[in-house]
Amino acid sequence: DVALGAFALLFSELVQYCQSRVYSVAELQAKLAQLGHQVGLRVLDALVAREKNGRRETKVLNVLLFIKGPVWRNLFGKEADKLEQANDDDNTLNCAAFTAGLVEAILTASGFPAKVTAHWHKGTTLMIKFDEAVIARDKSLEGR
Repeated sequence: DVALGAFALLFSELVQYCQSRVYSVAELQAKLAQLGHQVGLRVLDALVAREKNGRRETKVLNVLLFIKGPVWRNLFGKEADKLEQANDDDNTLNCAAFTAGLVEAILTASGFPAKVTAHWHKGTTLMIKFDEAVIARDKSLEGR
């Protein structure tokens, strides 16, 4: 376990480092998402081995529940509250882009390609847009 203060300092330095190397908010959020993606791949590998004995989910709802439960608990100490869609100002920095990249990596590496974006709406909200092939596959699995 890492102390929250140590993590906050490290993350703050990471944001400042990235900020000094980009020219826009969109670039900064993309860079944070890219770094989150790298962390997400490693989190997925560790949790699948530890929590699921190497088995990965095959249905959209199950992978979302896996992220909401074990993934969120291991990263933030509690389950995620909910997922909802929201609009925000594209010119406002949202450092949760790191977490969005992390979740996107977990979904994609689990076989559920998606685009995940972070928004601010009465708190941080992650919007997940699955590829059409994922939705079609999930519908075909419902019949089994």
